[in-house]
Amino acid sequence: MILFKRRPRPAAPPHRAAPRRAEVQTVEVQAPELPAHLLRRLEFKVLRRLDGFLFGDYRGLFYGPSLDLAEVREYQPGDEVRRIDWNVTARSGRLHVRQYQEERELTTWLRVDTSASMNFGTRRTLKCDLAREFAGLAALIVTRHGDRLGAIAFGVAGGMVPPRHGRAQALTVLKLLSGSRVMPTPPPARTPSFADEAHGLEAALTNAGHLIRRRSLVFVVSDFLESVSPGGRGWTGALGRLAQRHDVVAVRISDPAERTLPDVGGLRLRDPESGEELWLDTSNPTVRAAHARLVAERDGALRRALQAARVDLLDLGTERDPVGPLLRFTASRRGRRP
Repeated sequence: MILFKRRPRPAAPPHRAAPRRAEVQTVEVQAPELPAHLLRRLEFKVLRRLDGFLFGDYRGLFYGPSLDLAEVREYQPGDEVRRIDWNVTARSGRLHVRQYQEERELTTWLRVDTSASMNFGTRRTLKCDLAREFAGLAALIVTRHGDRLGAIAFGVAGGMVPPRHGRAQALTVLKLLSGSRVMPTPPPARTPSFADEAHGLEAALTNAGHLIRRRSLVFVVSDFLESVSPGGRGWTGALGRLAQRHDVVAVRISDPAERTLPDVGGLRLRDPESGEELWLDTSNPTVRAAHARLVAERDGALRRALQAARVDLLDLGTERDPVGPLLRFTASRRGRRP
């Protein structure tokens, strides 16, 4: 018997290589993290990094009616007339108002967007999971100081949790938002109806203004992909009316793929809200430049609308940990004169 070793076949030249068939790539959608596990992870991995910075001046971050005088500043359009300090006004010759620190027991509301557009993400996590992560972090911060926390979800999973104290309340809020994480199945193509608009951001902010009576801290957590209406109409007008009575913070959840169009050739896009599909040639520089202009215009309109409503903006992205942006946001609020 003759033993022999088969010689390896020479590789085919590049120009003779048979074309490879395109493989369908499947993205594994992981199950949502259980509320108890998420709360424990945030408490041990995130809150420890925030200790000594965020909690040291928790009371001074929020301003509102109370008996503790914070400072006296010049009058600004929209200030209440009853807060005018006439003694300082007489000495300086200009209108000044008194700014009070918020009462120790603060009521915080989370208004969380659970629409279909939140079930998207190309980096560390989905937008809906990042919204749940921020909600859990805010819940731990608020309940840790003995303050009350409430939550309202709008979109795919609606519901409300009345404001209460304690760690169990934070767990209840996360259980409410756990229903917003649905598997991204393609919906049938249809035309948006009035019923869809009734559950949008404008209706959510209007309902929040009617529901929240006592002055509170309100976090509006959304991707804010709805168009900004000019002239204070639409959801921007509802946000401005809500900010007149409450301290409102807009928490925008975004993904890098929404800001920069990748150069991947022909791409079929689907609107998760309406099911409408569109084919786009991403290899065309003109198309990518037009998309960049639209993103810049949308961001500029959003920032102008929030500035006009005197609402602070906290930007969170799915590609990074929320601790860094939260620390920078807290430092800006602490160092800025109200």
